Amino acid sequence: MITKTKNNSNYLSVKRLMSVTSIASVLLLSGCNGGKGDLDQYFSEQRGKPAAPIAPIPEVKPYLRYAYPDHEKDPFDESMLAPNTVREQIVDNGINIDTTRVPEFLEGFPLDSLRMVGTVEKDKTLWALVKIPEGAVQTVKPGNYLGQNYGKIVDVSDVKMSMIETVSNGLGGFEEREISISLNQE
Repeated sequence: MITKTKNNSNYLSVKRLMSVTSIASVLLLSGCNGGKGDLDQYFSEQRGKPAAPIAPIPEVKPYLRYAYPDHEKDPFDESMLAPNTVREQIVDNGINIDTTRVPEFLEGFPLDSLRMVGTVEKDKTLWALVKIPEGAVQTVKPGNYLGQNYGKIVDVSDVKMSMIETVSNGLGGFEEREISISLNQE
C-alpha cells in the first residue's frame, strides 16, 4: 500500500508540473503576437528616401620606374652575396669524408642530445655507455662514429670520450676539431 501512495503522489507531482509548464508557455507565446505596424511604417519611410550617392573609385596613379645610375647588376644574382675572390679561394686541407662508409646508428642523433652515462671494460677495451634521447643505452669504443658531423671516437676514459669531428670550414673544404663528452652524473 505504501508504494501505491508514493506512485500516486509522484504521478500527481508530474501532472502539476506539466500543467504549470503548459500555462507558462501559453503566456510567453502570447507576448510574441504583437502588431508589426511600427516596423512596416519605418521601412516604408526608409524606402521613400532618395539613395545616397556612391563615391567614385579613386584614380590609380601609374607606377613610375626609377632607374638607379650605375646599377646594372641583378639583385637576385647569387654572386652578389659573396664576391668572386672568395668563391675562387677554396681552402682544401686535404681532409676528405668517406662517403662510402655505412653510417652507424648514433650518427643519426645531434651530438648535444647524446649523454655518456658510464663505462664498461670488455676484452681489455674500455667501452663508453651512451644514452640516446629515447632513453636506450648504446655501447661505443674508440673507432666508432657518433653525432651528425662525422665524429670519430679516438679515446674512452672513465670520465670522458674524446672525439674528432669533421666540419665544413665555410670555404669549400673541411677541418677537424677535437671535442669531448664528459660523464653525465644524473
